[in-house]
Amino acid sequence: MFRKKRSVWLFLLPGLAGLMLFYIVPFIGGIWYSLTDGSYENRFVGLANYAAIWQNEMFLLGLKNTMALSLICAPLVWALSFVIAALLNRLRPGGAFFRNSILLPYLMPSSAMLLIWLLLFDYGGVVNRMVAAFGGERVMWLEGAQLRVPIVLLFVWKNLGFAVVIFLAALQTVPEPLYEYAELEGAGFLRQTFGITLPLIVPSAFLIVILEWINAFKIFKEVYFIGGAYPDEAVYTLQNYMNNMYGRLNYQNVTTAAYSFALIVFSLFGALFLLQRTLQRRFS
Repeated sequence: MFRKKRSVWLFLLPGLAGLMLFYIVPFIGGIWYSLTDGSYENRFVGLANYAAIWQNEMFLLGLKNTMALSLICAPLVWALSFVIAALLNRLRPGGAFFRNSILLPYLMPSSAMLLIWLLLFDYGGVVNRMVAAFGGERVMWLEGAQLRVPIVLLFVWKNLGFAVVIFLAALQTVPEPLYEYAELEGAGFLRQTFGITLPLIVPSAFLIVILEWINAFKIFKEVYFIGGAYPDEAVYTLQNYMNNMYGRLNYQNVTTAAYSFALIVFSLFGALFLLQRTLQRRFS
């Protein structure tokens, strides 16, 4: 038994070494930068950088927009993926084509997706042509606050398939006799969903919440591709701020913003873990 455990650690060692070298060590080492003034002498200033950054308007704007976009994107992907997975679960085995095709956006290169989105949401693009066909006025989707719409839709389109696959795998573990018994008792679709399905797939549902919220916090890529380094204030994210500070070699602001955001994320995920435990105790 001990030899088996030792061999497992040997297989894990390359991955753990890479994780330690490129993630954990820089994360710990960067704390020093957030506590110094960035001068030639690199003097220790304590929490002065944190006090300063929380009074910075652009940092607060980026933090507010990042949280707002994540609160839109993550629940939207969660709800849509659950509905689609429930529909595909009823189509098996005939839904194989739909299950495979829904993963295509997740596998597509970001550059190709960007070109598609620019063509769709251009002033003379497909979306505006449909709006005009229904009697509406064309919208400048790629400028101003309207930029939120293509960014959110791009995020949902790219990340939906992966969440659907996880939900579908969880739904297929729910015993069919439970639904048959519920139907005999007169339970409808909603009663079965909230009384049988969701309680039995709480761990998988929670995993999707975590994964999609993490992905939503990294929505900078979509914003940067469409809006550039300095997009409209409505979509200026915290990653925009950190990227611009890094371009100016202001490592103190970059690390201070990163660790401030990390504390917020760890607090939110801690609250989510407590919520998951509460739900599991309630349904167990």
